[in-house]
Amino acid sequence: MTDFLLLNGEPLRTVDAALLRATSYGHFTSMQVRAGRVDGLDLHFDRLDRSSREVFGRPVPADRVRADLRTALDHAGSGDLSVRVNVFASDGEPGLLIRVSPPIEPGVQPPRLLAFEHERAVPHLKHTGTFDLMYYGRQAEAAGYDDAIFHTTTGEISEASIWNICFARGTTIVFPAAPVLPGIRQQLLQQGLPDFDTTPITLADLPSYDAAYLTNSIDPALPVASITTEQGTTTYVAHPPSRDTITKAYTALHPQPI
Repeated sequence: MTDFLLLNGEPLRTVDAALLRATSYGHFTSMQVRAGRVDGLDLHFDRLDRSSREVFGRPVPADRVRADLRTALDHAGSGDLSVRVNVFASDGEPGLLIRVSPPIEPGVQPPRLLAFEHERAVPHLKHTGTFDLMYYGRQAEAAGYDDAIFHTTTGEISEASIWNICFARGTTIVFPAAPVLPGIRQQLLQQGLPDFDTTPITLADLPSYDAAYLTNSIDPALPVASITTEQGTTTYVAHPPSRDTITKAYTALHPQPI
């Protein structure tokens, strides 16, 4: 007997059952493509290769990923899109599953975050175990907030559900020292800053910062409206000095062609 799939009782004859591995055990990277170019494309390639070596003991060369990305662009008939590259086990070698969807524009509404005590498994990997991220995000929404932010058992802020977070004190940008996924956008921001701090940021420290920003492949620097913890709510307002610092850090950024 061979593997097969049923969807609501109906056989899925055109879908390989092995693709379920792409969502159960593997890792991925997500990127926004504009005019066939990607911010930090080399960092995406490095992430995929490094993670594959750790998770599967096998490399994923940049040339292979680039070739599949170019094929995806050809099929899409557009250079503006969202791309997710999943790497999964496939007959002993890493398989690549690329999902292409319409481009996503950055958010404009500063989100209100609700804090949860939670630490992701192997946080340095962008792995497919995202149930907890979605779960806490939905819990925050059910409580009337926009999304979740996490802290450790000792009360150190780490990251948000699908974002890294950084804080501002004057023009100095500060990143949490707790274990997090080193996001591509966070790495690019840090490269562009003349200097920055990385330090433990506790729940009690939140009111001492002038601003907070979320960063990911979609949102380079989305201002945070507030963070609510068991101790209360810290509200942030627009802070031009830190906003200008972050904007300047990105000005030297040159998207790389696929």
